[in-house]
Amino acid sequence: MSLIGDILPLSHIMLDLDITSKKRLFEQAGLLLENQAGLPRSDVFDCLFAREKLGTTGLGQGVAIPHGRHACVEKAVGAFIRLHEPIEFDAPDGKPVSLVFILLVPENATGEHLEVLSKLAGKFSQKSVREALAAAATTEDVYRLLTEE
Repeated sequence: MSLIGDILPLSHIMLDLDITSKKRLFEQAGLLLENQAGLPRSDVFDCLFAREKLGTTGLGQGVAIPHGRHACVEKAVGAFIRLHEPIEFDAPDGKPVSLVFILLVPENATGEHLEVLSKLAGKFSQKSVREALAAAATTEDVYRLLTEE
């Protein structure tokens, strides 16, 4: 199993959500991770929102990786959300975002946090991967794209 595959079950992949803002995105992520991973939705929202206040997690090229550390998280957990329409994310290139990977890790998981972020940034830096994720028809296709080494 890959590093990303360890934290991203199929049930944490959502495709073509109608979301209009970062706030709504973080609310949806909180709901998803509450239902699928048992994390309190308000803690997920607060964690992501607090990190975003420090600076955008938008990478550019239509991609964002909102992330954070929280005491309620026992082991790293990820979620991938593809938006139906891109939303403003204050990305460095000024482009709106439609591909979002949410990452939450335990408060003391610095090494793992950075390793996963690095792996994700490497994946999303590839134009072919971004295009394939945007065109993927199923959650299984997305999972394969994100987890293949």
